Amino acid sequence: MKASPAEQQELLRLQSIDTRLQQLAHRLGSMPQAAPLAELAGRDEAVRRTRAEAVGALEDARAELGRIESDVAVVEARIARDGDRLQHTSSTKDVAALESELVSLRRRLSDLEDQELAVMEKVESAEGVVAAIDVERAAIAVDVTRLEADRDEAAAGLATERDHAERDRAVVAGGLPPELVAFYDQRRVRGGGVGAALLRQRTCSGCTITLTGADLAAVRSAAPDAVLQCPECDRILVRTDESGL
Repeated sequence: MKASPAEQQELLRLQSIDTRLQQLAHRLGSMPQAAPLAELAGRDEAVRRTRAEAVGALEDARAELGRIESDVAVVEARIARDGDRLQHTSSTKDVAALESELVSLRRRLSDLEDQELAVMEKVESAEGVVAAIDVERAAIAVDVTRLEADRDEAAAGLATERDHAERDRAVVAGGLPPELVAFYDQRRVRGGGVGAALLRQRTCSGCTITLTGADLAAVRSAAPDAVLQCPECDRILVRTDESGL
């Protein structure tokens, strides 16, 4: 393949733009906020699981309180009923039976009220646990929002840089022969992002090998418009006044 020395030197400009695009892609894919956001996501997931357990405990406590309150209502109703019957009976036997039952019912009511108080405290404690977890989750959400805003702002700036670089690349590539650009792109894919390298002081800047012997002689004898490749890394070798030939 042949290309004028000026066109070959333009490949270095194209390479510089492609290197910049590669750097921008890497920065966009590895924003500094990514790690703390991932850590916050993990924390939030753990807190969500903890909250689910805490809510389950709270619901169990509320259900237990509901059952006790229902029992209290039943006992209170029976006390009221027996008290009313006691007021309207003249039978000594019935009075004795009712009074005995009332004693048992009031004892039962006292026990239930003690249980009710204990379970109410359990409910209050469980509500406090859930509320504390919600505060923690809210704090995590604030941190996530802040980091996402920082990330999005930084990403927008990088995206703008990328757009400018892509436009510059299109201009540079558009001024070169299509077959030269295609050959450069092939070398760039194979060369880990570097398709053209400056030959400086007989050293390939792509792989840092210094040309000697027959390789150096071949480069020295090549026509200026010959598109050369590094014998070591296969990248396009661009010759300039710095090549030391």
